[in-house]
Amino acid sequence: MIKSLLIANRGEIACRIIRTARQMGIRTVAVYSDADAKALHVRSADEAVHIGPSPAAESYLVGEKIIAAAKQTGAEAIHPGYGFLSENADFAQSVIDAGLIWVGPKPHAIRAMGLKDAAKQLMDDAGVPTTPGYLGEDQSPETLASEAEKIGYPVLIKAVAGGGGKGMRKVDRPEDFADALVSCKREAQASFGNDICLIEKWIESPRHIEVQIFGDSHGNVVHLFERDCSLQRRHQKVIEEAPAPGMDEATRAAVCGAAVRAAKAVDYESAGTIEFIADGSNGLDADKIWFMEMNTRLQVEHPVTEEITGVDLVEWQLRVASGEPIPVKQEELSINGHAIEARLYAEDPASGFLPSIGRLEVFDLGTVGRIETGVEQGLEISPFYDPMIAKLVVHADSRSEAIDALTDITGNAKIWPVKSNAGFLRRLLSVDEFGTARLDTGLIARQGDSLTDNTPGQNVDMAAISWRMEEFEGARYDGDIFISSDAMFGFRVNGERKPAQLVMRSGNSAKTVTVMPTMGGDDWSVSIDGHAVYDDGTVIPATYGPEAEKFPDSDILVFADGFAHKIGFGGVRGSGTGAASDGTILSPMPGKIIAVAVAEGDAVAKGDKLVTLEAMKMEHTLTAPFDGVVRNLSASEGAQVSDGVALVEIMAADD
Repeated sequence: MIKSLLIANRGEIACRIIRTARQMGIRTVAVYSDADAKALHVRSADEAVHIGPSPAAESYLVGEKIIAAAKQTGAEAIHPGYGFLSENADFAQSVIDAGLIWVGPKPHAIRAMGLKDAAKQLMDDAGVPTTPGYLGEDQSPETLASEAEKIGYPVLIKAVAGGGGKGMRKVDRPEDFADALVSCKREAQASFGNDICLIEKWIESPRHIEVQIFGDSHGNVVHLFERDCSLQRRHQKVIEEAPAPGMDEATRAAVCGAAVRAAKAVDYESAGTIEFIADGSNGLDADKIWFMEMNTRLQVEHPVTEEITGVDLVEWQLRVASGEPIPVKQEELSINGHAIEARLYAEDPASGFLPSIGRLEVFDLGTVGRIETGVEQGLEISPFYDPMIAKLVVHADSRSEAIDALTDITGNAKIWPVKSNAGFLRRLLSVDEFGTARLDTGLIARQGDSLTDNTPGQNVDMAAISWRMEEFEGARYDGDIFISSDAMFGFRVNGERKPAQLVMRSGNSAKTVTVMPTMGGDDWSVSIDGHAVYDDGTVIPATYGPEAEKFPDSDILVFADGFAHKIGFGGVRGSGTGAASDGTILSPMPGKIIAVAVAEGDAVAKGDKLVTLEAMKMEHTLTAPFDGVVRNLSASEGAQVSDGVALVEIMAADD
């Protein structure tokens, strides 16, 4: 058995691997960049080695530094986690050549399945059904466009070396193909160093079904059943569950059997995932489920498989890497209950899911369920890495019970001032189509703004007003964060009662609040913008920061249903970006300008592309807020920009 292990990764997956290794009595070594010097995985490991500057290309993606760290610390093996170098066959071979144990599949299997076009051809040869599409070597835009026409729109452009939703574009019309191809290739080159693409038929009502497989060096391959990962946003998984809803035993046997054949075709060892695309328009049918790709690593969503099978996949990886056989036979594996995982991201759903960075002044996910995270309160969310900050996992006897449990966890999440998608996740879990398992990858897009609107509701307004009136009457609280489990309006305050009129602001909106004593003089009545309101339920408000004691007019933070609302009383705050009012487009975060689509003097229409910014491993397109003319263009391709920097100004057409 391996005695010492270096984890060539960071964040929650590094912490998760360290946890299992410690339980097995294995000494652990972490690696870290400048940005991660105080990270949780660094403090969790037995030893840690600094490997370079914050950008991944100068630290976590430099294999030589990681191997040197392993030798420096006497580590016997390297576990790559997922992402970074986990599916890099050359790195895997370098680890082996250095006399170290590679905790993962052999390099030849990574190479065989690492490129989507070659993998699909291999699966065809193995008798595994594959999605219709174009896999040819001719990568000219003309040929790809021609093949897309033959396949029939809509089509999906997919980078052969892609993953995690990067290097993928759905194209609905021929006239959009050229721009989508350029964007897809650019993102693929930046993310994977390979811009070769294939074209696939876009499956209507698609469901994303994947099978967890595991192989060892003794020729054994088993499957650990399937997961459903259909809830996706821009091809990135958001919520995953196991087993797949609506999967009957016959279909399960066919799909899982195909996955095992796929793994055996490359003599697969360690944990891997065979991903399928299914036409879910009339339920799951084995004849309408096609191989899509293989991930030759541990998946982000592996906890749901662990929860329903009782297996620790990381422990299996370490045992198999040490030369042991898989601990159980296929017939000994079974499904127990239902598990669901939600990916918690540092991002702002109300602003197009732009990643959010900064210090986690408040980070409280509760103690219910399985929380996989690599951060904690007081740490920084940096712009250098993926914005996922935690995985929220629940297991229950039934799917409906699991949904209810995860809804509670996401609704009670408290995160500030970094923005998160907790409220978005809670609403998504409550969508009727999800509850009744009418799933496909377009479900989130169809819901539109209903999932992202963070306008404070009446319960939030009343919670803020309650706290404001308490402060106004001279109440004081201990500590930095004040939480009340019984904050219903209608409190009693000693002393003379006088009506109060305040201006309450949240974001760019403002409301006039009038608070009056009732006829009996014991309670208060409240009106907002002239409309009487009534608080009919318990809310959980919190004031944030010592300013609540020092300044009567300090802002109030209210957590409700996964959203964090900063409520102030006084003047109305102006626009944060200026884009909707004066046409000034600001950089929403630190990043690199990779494309400028306009020049000074150009006429633009509302929604036209202006600038494309690359940050946190994703492309973000900034668009015109209204019809107008470009002026004061300061953005230039290749430039690094800071958060809040003015990039371009649009003068309204009527000016």
